[in-house]
Amino acid sequence: MNAGQHTVQEIYSQPRVWADALAVFEAGESTFSDLIAAAEPDHVVVTGCGSTYYLSLTAARLLRGAGIDAQARPASELLLFPESIYLPGRKYALITVSRSGATTETRLAGSAFKARIGGPIITVTCDSGSPLARKSDLAFAIDSASEKSVAQTRSFSSMCLVLQQMAAALAGHERTSSLRLPAQCQQLLDSFGDLAETLGADRGIERFFFLGADMLYGIACEAMLKMKEMSLSYSEAFHTLEFRHGPMSMAAENALVVGLISAQSARQELQVLREMRRLGAQTLSIAPFATDSPRHIALPDDLPVWNAPVLYLPVLQLLAYHRALRNGQNPDRPQNLSAVISLADL
Repeated sequence: MNAGQHTVQEIYSQPRVWADALAVFEAGESTFSDLIAAAEPDHVVVTGCGSTYYLSLTAARLLRGAGIDAQARPASELLLFPESIYLPGRKYALITVSRSGATTETRLAGSAFKARIGGPIITVTCDSGSPLARKSDLAFAIDSASEKSVAQTRSFSSMCLVLQQMAAALAGHERTSSLRLPAQCQQLLDSFGDLAETLGADRGIERFFFLGADMLYGIACEAMLKMKEMSLSYSEAFHTLEFRHGPMSMAAENALVVGLISAQSARQELQVLREMRRLGAQTLSIAPFATDSPRHIALPDDLPVWNAPVLYLPVLQLLAYHRALRNGQNPDRPQNLSAVISLADL
């Protein structure tokens, strides 16, 4: 078997699987709306571990954009530090996010939430038969997004798509733009796959920095994690303007600084990339409009802001895949990792 065979197939299968994810949400939308209406939560906590914690960061921000008081916390903190999260006298709902639906911290955090709070639990997963799916009040399970690879690619993006739809439904947004997302993903992979391969194979790049603000910070963190997991490369994520406050000391000719540019703060974020180029770093911008970065991934310019986060990631997954091959790693089986983290000491 060729190294990375499963990973690359799973990355390129995303357009098909995203269509499945949209169908999964549509099938459960009415139940979801009824559940939230009946519970009337004051606050929503979104939780996961690793990649799905980073996804929770984006999901909580999307929910806040829908007028929902929401926060993201790692599942281990819900389990170990509940008093720092749950305030007396408030009504909570919990959204658990887990590819396998079997991660120890997330399962135990859900059980502890039911025992302590008693509010509804909604799970977003890629395994309809998993413990989390079975024990939740509602599960959005995208079974076709499950993976043979250890590192999450299509599972992350498919769950992100469902969470985007959840927030949009609560906000009352018109969602027909979502139907275009699978084709737009395919276009991005076709148009910028060569760029991802070129940058991934570039021996002059030794450090990767992924910058994102607001709802894109969680996506930047996931891009960072994919690079670390798959390729064992030095990789970090920062809030975009925070990169100036110390980390830019590492911006040099051996660094690639990737800016996930948001429409709301494009002027300030693009200025950060210009400063990094003056310091000698290479830059890559991702945005739904033209930029002055020498390397640029052009996203569709007609999507609402809430529907765009998922599109920032597929080409960066390919970048991590190609860097893994360049480093002699097998992205299907990253060093020291397994697909499900099961712990006996919690």
